Amino acid sequence: MPKSLEPNFFLTTAIDYVNSLPHLGTAYEKIGADILARFHRMKGEEVLFQMGNDEHSVNVKKAAEASKLSPKEYCDRMRPRFESAWEKLTLSYDQFIQTSDPAHHKAVKKFFESIFSAGDIYEGDYEGLYCESCEAFYTEKDLVEGLCPQHKSRPRQLKERNFFFKLSKYAPELLAHIEKNPQFILPEIRRNEIVNVIKGGLKDISVSRSGFDWGIPVPSHPKHVVYVWFDALINYLTLIGYTDDPKKFSKWWPADCHIIGKDITRFHCVIWPAMLLSARLPLPRTVFGHGFVYLKGEKMSKSLGNVVTPLDVADLYGADPLRYYLVRSAPFGDDSNFTWDDFINRYNSDLANGIGNLASRTAGMIDRYFSGKLAPVPLTDTDKLLTERFPKTLEQISRHLDPWQSGDLFFNRALETIWEWISAIDTYIDREAPWKLAKEKNEARLSQVLSAVAESLFQITLLLKPFLPTTAEKIWRLFGWNAPSNFEKADFSTPWDPAVPIVVDKGVGPLFPRIEAKS
Repeated sequence: MPKSLEPNFFLTTAIDYVNSLPHLGTAYEKIGADILARFHRMKGEEVLFQMGNDEHSVNVKKAAEASKLSPKEYCDRMRPRFESAWEKLTLSYDQFIQTSDPAHHKAVKKFFESIFSAGDIYEGDYEGLYCESCEAFYTEKDLVEGLCPQHKSRPRQLKERNFFFKLSKYAPELLAHIEKNPQFILPEIRRNEIVNVIKGGLKDISVSRSGFDWGIPVPSHPKHVVYVWFDALINYLTLIGYTDDPKKFSKWWPADCHIIGKDITRFHCVIWPAMLLSARLPLPRTVFGHGFVYLKGEKMSKSLGNVVTPLDVADLYGADPLRYYLVRSAPFGDDSNFTWDDFINRYNSDLANGIGNLASRTAGMIDRYFSGKLAPVPLTDTDKLLTERFPKTLEQISRHLDPWQSGDLFFNRALETIWEWISAIDTYIDREAPWKLAKEKNEARLSQVLSAVAESLFQITLLLKPFLPTTAEKIWRLFGWNAPSNFEKADFSTPWDPAVPIVVDKGVGPLFPRIEAKS
């Protein structure tokens, strides 16, 4: 069934285990996805942005037992803690799924029965290496010095009577799809990795566990539960009408983009598409495998214990500085490093001395020279060189945030483009010297200069909204831009209205007070 032709955008992130709280690495993924979702909304598209929790795991059951709760009670208690973390990062997801909910059980049952009917499920014995932290099976060649490459722990040998999925059957069709649709896996380095995996040979995979009761029962075989990864992948279908609303399902499926970490591309780029092919469902347009955020050379990890939680940063400095810092230094597909010194330097140079100082000094001059209220005036052609940068800047940002055109998500380059305009405004102010115009009592030219700066700031605020939503709203309030629409409804088509006076709100306060590094 083809996706409807409506201008909509369905975006998902990986769902998270709930045995411990989010860390900086998970925040990085969610922030990147949120920027993309907000950007598409700003373009006027209808967006469905989905996140959620992955709950049927050994580790979740262990955590529940340690808390003296049933697994379901534990998961339900963890949900608000996750959502509180995401709220502090101002994430704008539209729906949130728990894989322990009855609606997901129903979707998994339908999907499992579909591929069983296709003849792609059979029963057999499985023996292999299993990492409980990953909830994944490994071969000897996957290990690094005998250890799980992600958690640096030794997998245990597992032998069970399970149900298997005929993954090997779909290798030729998967390769053909990737060759015909190179944008199916982005960036290119991930695509090449997956192609090599498929060409190296695919083996059928176990899709059930026996002797383990926390999970979704295999239809007609209640002594088995569906393997957590197989169950988890189906979450992308659950809330969009897969079991009960064909019209809704055709509107949103296939997904436009699954955003995931590079460590789980095999599940999303090999197993998941093979499952969909078996179920005769369209494949997602793109699976985007982002890089990792490293702290002192190691990936953020609950298991390793070297965790900087997103709330630590957001509580100290606000969500926007963290959002900015995490996506500013490298393309989303690459790895990056988090260091406190670099964070402070970025904060002070780009935020406090950059957009923060520009907004503050502009508001200050309007307050000082026009008693806080400026009626915009017509500009000279030279002034318009500053204010008419919006279409070209938006075009550049759109190209950087279009992975199907650029091959990656270049949030960093998009922000560079905005900061080039901010720098140009600072240069314009220094050249025109409003303080000299005020001293000379040249009010006509002073009005033009500050009108040009204000109009440019209005447009920059629109461009900043997907990246720094709280900051953009503060700038909006700082200059009294309550017309022609409120901030929540403002998008890239919202026009500058020179008939609306600028009224400075002194109660907004500084956007980014400088951080004084402690010696």
